[in-house]
Amino acid sequence: MSLLLPLLLSGVGLCGLWRRADVYASLTRGAEEGFRVLYRILPALVTLLPAIAMLRASGAMEAFSRWCAPLWAACGIPPEVAPLILVRPVSGSGAFAAAGELIRAYGPDSLIGRTAAVMLGSTETTFYTVAVYFGAAGVRRTRHAIPAALVADITGFAVAALSVRLFFPD
Repeated sequence: MSLLLPLLLSGVGLCGLWRRADVYASLTRGAEEGFRVLYRILPALVTLLPAIAMLRASGAMEAFSRWCAPLWAACGIPPEVAPLILVRPVSGSGAFAAAGELIRAYGPDSLIGRTAAVMLGSTETTFYTVAVYFGAAGVRRTRHAIPAALVADITGFAVAALSVRLFFPD
């Protein structure tokens, strides 16, 4: 297994040589394009990551999750996963931390632990993804992309909770 990456890189190089391509020039062009993409998405990342940290540090995220907990319970979603639902569209690492806390507190085989795990796999870090991909493509106006992605996230959360209840009945 430790030879997989060197073999893969050697194979790509040999394939390029066999096709008579300038492998080094292709590599440097690819690296140059990577730096251009990084340059385009960096402002979005520099803005998004501190904003997430400020929301978490201020306690606004926890207050909002307490406020929304009855809504989640009415939808059949355990209210304890409300912080995960609020953090997931914004921060992947924050969502993993929230899920880790839930799994530590309630156990991996509990309804809450399983729901948190399935929610992590069923949803996306919407705002991060939009910032990175739209920033890389140079898209300035997202139009309906964010509302549609948030509807998909809400659907993912609801179906994750329903799936856990169906496949892992108490």
